[in-house]
Amino acid sequence: MSNNHSISKLDDLITTLIDSVKGYDHSADKVGSPVMAQLFRDLSVERKEAVKLLQDRSRALDGRPNQFGSAAGTVHRRLEDILVALGGGDKAVIQAIDRGEDYLNEEFQRVLGDESIDPETQAAVHSAHQSVVHGRSAVDALKLQLAA
Repeated sequence: MSNNHSISKLDDLITTLIDSVKGYDHSADKVGSPVMAQLFRDLSVERKEAVKLLQDRSRALDGRPNQFGSAAGTVHRRLEDILVALGGGDKAVIQAIDRGEDYLNEEFQRVLGDESIDPETQAAVHSAHQSVVHGRSAVDALKLQLAA
């Protein structure tokens, strides 16, 4: 049985996770709150671990995993810059992260629901998804704080 399908799905997730790492690093530099900045840096480190996990799994399947993010991720970060510059402040940063987390979660859900991916790869994807679950929870908490 070919591993190409699993490798392809892993590569998609790796690229999106790398975008997330870059997004959290970028947001940490843009946000006004030192507490939020540290949270974003911590989430970036956690995402880097998820990237490594999926890259290792891709290599185990004889893949050559991506080392870079996407052009869409770069555009997303520039949009965040514009919204912050227009006076959106921390709220604009959190909204940008929220959109990114939603997209990332959708990507993971598609792969987790793909029955043609081998069980070992599914286990790695599930483990990496825990970072997404944690990030989603952290962003939801920040949105509640801003609304209060």
